[in-house]
Amino acid sequence: MELELIPLITGVAALIVAAVSAYLVLREDQGPPRVREISGAIHQGASAYLKRQYTTIWAVAAIIAALLFIAPGWGGLASVAFIGGALSSTIAGFVGMHVAVRANSRTATAARAGVGKALKVAFRGGLVMGMSVVGIGILGVLLLYTWFGNPEFILPYCFGASSVALFARVGGGIYTKTADVGADLVGKVEAGIPEDDPRNPAVIADNVGDNVGDVAGMGADLFESYVASIVAAMMMGVTAGLGVGANAVLLPLVISAIGILASIISIAFVRVKKGCDPSYALNSATIAACAITAIGSILVAERMFGWDTGWRLFVAILAGLVAGVVIGLTSDYFTNRIHRPAQFIARSAQSGAAIDLLSGFSIGLFSTVLPIVAIAASVVVAYAVLGGGLAGFYGICLAGVGMLSVTGTVVASDAYGPVADNAGGIVEQSGMPKRVRGVTDTLDSVGNTTKAICKGFAIGAAALTAVALFVTYSRKAGVAALNLLEPRVVAGVFLGGGVVALFCALTIMAVGRNSFRMVGEVRRQFRQIPGLLEGRAKPDYARCIDIATKGALTELVAPGITALIMPVAVGFVLGKAALGGFLAGSIITGLIFALLMANAGGAWDNAKKFIEMGHFGGRRTPTHAAAVVGDTVGDPFKDTAGPSLNILIKLMSIVALIFVMAGVLG
Repeated sequence: MELELIPLITGVAALIVAAVSAYLVLREDQGPPRVREISGAIHQGASAYLKRQYTTIWAVAAIIAALLFIAPGWGGLASVAFIGGALSSTIAGFVGMHVAVRANSRTATAARAGVGKALKVAFRGGLVMGMSVVGIGILGVLLLYTWFGNPEFILPYCFGASSVALFARVGGGIYTKTADVGADLVGKVEAGIPEDDPRNPAVIADNVGDNVGDVAGMGADLFESYVASIVAAMMMGVTAGLGVGANAVLLPLVISAIGILASIISIAFVRVKKGCDPSYALNSATIAACAITAIGSILVAERMFGWDTGWRLFVAILAGLVAGVVIGLTSDYFTNRIHRPAQFIARSAQSGAAIDLLSGFSIGLFSTVLPIVAIAASVVVAYAVLGGGLAGFYGICLAGVGMLSVTGTVVASDAYGPVADNAGGIVEQSGMPKRVRGVTDTLDSVGNTTKAICKGFAIGAAALTAVALFVTYSRKAGVAALNLLEPRVVAGVFLGGGVVALFCALTIMAVGRNSFRMVGEVRRQFRQIPGLLEGRAKPDYARCIDIATKGALTELVAPGITALIMPVAVGFVLGKAALGGFLAGSIITGLIFALLMANAGGAWDNAKKFIEMGHFGGRRTPTHAAAVVGDTVGDPFKDTAGPSLNILIKLMSIVALIFVMAGVLG
């Protein structure tokens, strides 16, 4: 079989699985009229926001495409590739989100039959996103490679995907956390009503935010990570010097194809055993996908390169897979409500919000250590096993491809989370029995953990991919080694770390500003609408949706433009060597910030849920109020700033590489 046919067949198979999963979800019972009404409102709000968001994003994309068209060294083909990447990312996010929204009501209805049935429906809803991301991604890269014949020309495709992903992730994150913070602070703490109570004016906006941020936003995020890791490895394969024709370029595509096949097979492992936490079913699927990918990788590497080189390539791929599993299990341990860290934070909330915040932040810091060690070990092993030099950096790229080869399973488990969360909201708002809400709460707490695991995979792979892009930049810029005794290089390192802090500040402040408006609106409605808190009147949901939408679309511009402009500004003012230092500083700082924020936020959230299950006094207690404050701080950490950083460090590397290859930086 021709090697190009393997990714072609598996890419098509992934899209078929996505279509079948969508069909299976849509044929499930939507539930009674009240459930359908709530689900319809969520779907309408999510669709309206995405249309307005993508209008803003595509206005920026059109400008970038025009600049690429006139840039020396690129031209019309680069613009086409850029638009293709942007369009692919948009389609993946849009399709996945629309099916996930429709899975919400069906999961809520299925929850009446127990955890097993509800988990199956929610996971299938997320599976559409997972399979769409890998199917569209691998087919897009394969098409452009077949057309251009040179992986360097595919770089604008990654640029387009990264640009859309950053704006979508930031905008969706601002939207969802604006609504979440407003609903929690005023509804839970001040009014003392449940999280998804229909009396809360921000509740529909909160449900909409789960879909536009955690489904469409994360889908665009992982799509960008997936294609960037493949293209970076293909580019390095051209100069790796392994002496087997084009096989070094094709291997990343073939390994990704094996990962897709493994992800499809791992679907069978998503089953809940009686008395077991649902997280075990989802973790089992991820581990199974990694194991199957490892077995397939050694067979393919030996077939393509022979045993002497093949086993070395396999070790590099395995290093990435193992690092991904370590990062995932670490995220699970530090965020899952059944483990000690989240319970420790919940216990700390008995002393008030300040101690809860300190405990959660320290747990987040602890959680970065093992993933950083795992990533560092994978870099060293992948580099050394191939003998160093360009072949060694090719090994690092393969480690990133290995880590993200199981993206289909990881994204499916991640997108499952918002589906379960929305299902819980629909159960609450439609007045279903508490037993059903207990089922959705169990699924929702697992969803927080799967989201943290997915972010861990994305962050780890971003570090490995950014290293590969950084090495490629150094070669193209003629900067063989960075001299840390050179003041401009040191200045670049500091600026790279500083821009990560600036980006986090912009995104978190955006959530704070928009949440201020949302809190004021929810308070106003509670105060001015007679009988609202007594359940005799309906809130104005549309007003809260409008606040979240306008704020998100306004606030997403500054962080996005910062990511696009800073690398170019540093390169023009301080030179190419300083820009290399800038990229190195952003990679290191971005990795630490991203892991800290993702895991601390998830731990705060699940600590709150642990209390809501009846521990330490349960709901409507000072302990619960303190935990809600912690969760509120963690929300923009884990769903806005943190997950956007892995896009940021790759996007800035791609921008630097695009400009140096165009010869603009001299």
